[in-house]
Amino acid sequence: MMSFDELRQAEGELRSRFDHLGEFLSIDARKAEMTELEEKMAAPDFWDNKESAQNTVAALSACRNLIEPYRKLQSDLEDYTVSLELAAEDADFLGETEIAYRRLLKALDKLEVMSFLSGKFDRNNLYFSIHAGAGGTESCDWANMLLRMYRRYFERRGWKDEVIDLQPGEEAGIKSVTLRVIGEFAYGYMKGEKGVHRLVRISPFDSNARRHTSFCSVDVFPELDDDIEIEIDETQLRIDTYRSSGAGGQHVNTTDSAIRITHLPTGIVVCCQNERSQHKNRATAMKMLKAKLYEYEEEKRRNEADAIRGEKAENGWGSQIRSYVLQPYQMVKDLRTEVETSDTAGVLDGDIDQFIEAFLKAAK
Repeated sequence: MMSFDELRQAEGELRSRFDHLGEFLSIDARKAEMTELEEKMAAPDFWDNKESAQNTVAALSACRNLIEPYRKLQSDLEDYTVSLELAAEDADFLGETEIAYRRLLKALDKLEVMSFLSGKFDRNNLYFSIHAGAGGTESCDWANMLLRMYRRYFERRGWKDEVIDLQPGEEAGIKSVTLRVIGEFAYGYMKGEKGVHRLVRISPFDSNARRHTSFCSVDVFPELDDDIEIEIDETQLRIDTYRSSGAGGQHVNTTDSAIRITHLPTGIVVCCQNERSQHKNRATAMKMLKAKLYEYEEEKRRNEADAIRGEKAENGWGSQIRSYVLQPYQMVKDLRTEVETSDTAGVLDGDIDQFIEAFLKAAK
């Protein structure tokens, strides 16, 4: 058990970290922004422009997702101070105070992870893609399992996602999917998930119940702000149209409204089929292409800098980052941070915070 002096000293350390966190997250500015957004939503004509209204609602939700945990932490810190005062008068409160300290420390650690997200686009929304590797139905099914895992994680964080493009597998699962994920610090949290994910299990599609290994690659790139200019030469693009494969609608599955754009110099391909019109799908696909080209150029510059320093440039897209073993034992292990857990069911249900936070801390 911690002594009273240790718990008293811990209070100062907690308050120092809490104050630093408030400055980094610009809490005062966020509170002012939230008040302004709430006033905007109260206007009688707020829903006249649906797209603008949805953006406002998303911005308000992002503010609340930061401010509410911060306020809860502030309240818990005050309760801890009261508990310390009681412990100073009665040693029987020491155990209860230590429990409060452990709980407070864990909550502060979780919120403090945001202080590691200081990259240029860490606050941005993101585009998130999963591609099944070689292996046919096995890999397609694994891609579908990954899609569920990540969407459950997005739901836990209070983020929204929308399907931009989805290519179903021939027998089961999906060949590929691209999502637009909307949430505060979405790209910052998810940028470390880029890479190859490996699954080992007894195949449900194998009548001989043999163990199979499947691979899927995950790609992550930020949604760029409108003020970032990326020049694209239209003559270097190949634009194909095809029939959407998603759920039915007035035009979906009846017209060639889906768009596939290939940037010929780099081989980058983007697809969009979630909109009802070819024009809107093309606009979304072009926005994704600009983001991918920006990320491509940034990665090329990083690799060139590593080559100059004599360091080996890591191929994030082609590198295996995590292994999910369901047979002959239960284990999920991140190969970069060595973090592992035997709770495979929890991980596949979206409980992946431990891997994401460990990567952010290691990268920092």
